[in-house]
Amino acid sequence: MSIELRHFRCFLAIADTLSITRAAERLHLTQPAVSRTLRQLEQALGVRLVDRSTHHLALTPDGLSFRDRAAVAVAAFDRALGYAHHTGWPLRLGHAWAGAGTDTTALLRRWHEEHPATPLELLRIDDRTAGLARGEVDAALLRGEVLAPGLITERLTTEPRVAGLPADDPLAHRTALSLADLADRTIAVNTVSGITSLDLWPPSARPASTITIGNTDDWLAAITGGRAVGVTTSATADMHPHPAMAYVPLTDAPPVPVVIAWRDGPGHPRIPDLIRLAHEVMGHHQGRP
Repeated sequence: MSIELRHFRCFLAIADTLSITRAAERLHLTQPAVSRTLRQLEQALGVRLVDRSTHHLALTPDGLSFRDRAAVAVAAFDRALGYAHHTGWPLRLGHAWAGAGTDTTALLRRWHEEHPATPLELLRIDDRTAGLARGEVDAALLRGEVLAPGLITERLTTEPRVAGLPADDPLAHRTALSLADLADRTIAVNTVSGITSLDLWPPSARPASTITIGNTDDWLAAITGGRAVGVTTSATADMHPHPAMAYVPLTDAPPVPVVIAWRDGPGHPRIPDLIRLAHEVMGHHQGRP
């Protein structure tokens, strides 16, 4: 049996919903049809993608690995159809937060001036790879260590870490802070796309309390609302000023690398031009690695 695009779409609907019923509703198919299509895909691949042994469906390790590959394939197909009749092929640049920091406007304007026939779309996607691993973007500006397989990265610059505090916090008026100053506070931790974890603190002085959030907006709300404090980079302070927020430099937290990432394989033909321009615009802070 040959694998068709419908098999990929069916599997991705199941992977997203973890339910045959909800996947069938999304695809406007019957539940038996969805189950049959999944079974055909598994037989063709020779692996089990979904664990059906419990009341709740779960992806197997093979299913988790195949999900990203299937998403990239479907995204590429849909994009090829969508732009088949367009002369301009947009280049999608993802970011999870803060874009290119203070260089965001310069990067976008320089691109428009130098490559007017290829629109550059800056897309915020709340994901550790900003949608790159799933094929939602062509390249991404990412912060911190990038461990996703199949991605290539080049370092552009580094950003110092800062503490995020409510503006009326007693520490907000200090000129600098240390991690120890935050050890007795509740820390807002972005587990979806953030780079801060309790491992940033020494084992003997880690904060005892955290709250989990999933994006920059919720991070800001948790801090300005007085529920927590946070740690981020100077780009957040530059891109998200807020009257109820204070950003204070941290003296003992290591700086954060900023990288441009793209998939290892065929991609948008303008990716090399984007990499070059990103180095020119953002690399002025430090030498190219």
